Amino acid sequence: MKPSPDFNHFAESTILGSLTPADGDVPVPSVRVSMFDACHVGVVLRAVLFMEAVVGVGAMFGAAQPMDWLMRFSLLTGGVLPATLAWLIAACALKTRLNLLAPRLQWLAGITLGAVAGLYGCGLLALMGLLQPVPWWASAFAGALLSAMLLAGLFWRAKARTPAATAARLAELQSRIRPHFLFNTLNSAIALVRAEPLKAEAVLEDLSELFRSALADPTESVTLSHEIALAQRYLAIEEIRFGERLQVQWSLDPQADAARLPPLLLQPLVENAIRHGVEPSATGAQVKISTVRRGNVVVVKVTNSSPAGVGERGHGLALANVRDRLLLLHDVQARFQTVFKDGVFQVRLEVPA
Repeated sequence: MKPSPDFNHFAESTILGSLTPADGDVPVPSVRVSMFDACHVGVVLRAVLFMEAVVGVGAMFGAAQPMDWLMRFSLLTGGVLPATLAWLIAACALKTRLNLLAPRLQWLAGITLGAVAGLYGCGLLALMGLLQPVPWWASAFAGALLSAMLLAGLFWRAKARTPAATAARLAELQSRIRPHFLFNTLNSAIALVRAEPLKAEAVLEDLSELFRSALADPTESVTLSHEIALAQRYLAIEEIRFGERLQVQWSLDPQADAARLPPLLLQPLVENAIRHGVEPSATGAQVKISTVRRGNVVVVKVTNSSPAGVGERGHGLALANVRDRLLLLHDVQARFQTVFKDGVFQVRLEVPA
């Protein structure tokens, strides 16, 4: 038997398938888009950069020299930046109550909050004696207009995370099952019924749990421990099918279990490792799943050895779906990396602890 690549020297660096259910097969959940999810670092960063860009362009009007522009920009930033942060803090603190309002009232509340923030920024500059005369009305309307633009950005961001019409990006991934995996599992259970009935029962229980999770109503996130338990059930089924060809290693940190992931995120990564590592190899391959918490970050790695010429191709759509869903949940706080080196392919995720 040809030895598999050694995982220890490797530097750190689907039940899902291709069949889409027919129209009407996927339940359409009733989802209200959250317009005030302003608590993420990425949202705050983008909002501040957007406001500073607006201020920078506005400061160009009437500025004859670069120093004039810099003085105007600094002056306006002294009022706009605190007002923007005040709006974000208020939206984050009140998001639970504001999200209970009807959509029109949500827009009205957000725009009113923007007008108040505009008056707040104007008041700060007036107290420092930097505005003469004080443009109260202009500041209020400017705050309301910019607030409406921020709300539009938050609205479309939230709609991308939880599409109300079809839950397309999440429900599609969760509601389709590869037929050949189902057939292989049922055939394995049938073969075990007479010889090892208890083992056959365990296989069917694992399959039932996988079906339940795959067809469940979409949710925003689940714990890493839940995803690991699901992956373990999947691997228990595949170990019956592949026998000694599938060598699984687990290295789990209990302190990482509470990290949040999109549902059914780890599953396609493990299946990808089997499809492109174990299935094409006559001698089998190694699959290693590891988790570790490092401060405020949890690192998840799925590693598999690959036959020659296989590891460099075939890793595309499933990994892109995983990356997109991870970034939709955690934004700039998440990282997704892949690397292929010396016959070993590794997917590395980083999420907030």
